[in-house]
Amino acid sequence: MDKPVKNGKEILDDFFNSILTIPNVNEKLALEIKKMYEEDKLTSTNLSNKLTSLREEEGINNEN
Repeated sequence: MDKPVKNGKEILDDFFNSILTIPNVNEKLALEIKKMYEEDKLTSTNLSNKLTSLREEEGINNEN
């Protein structure tokens, strides 16, 4: 068990660097999330705003 333990930032960096390899991932959304993470702007508000924006671009109405 000489394998080094990764810290939280290393784990997140690995995840966001490989986000596009997740099966059936929405590439456009994954790229936007990765970009927010890299710019240190990944917040619930920014994510919510981006999801709303992408839905509008796709013509998806989320209202009942």
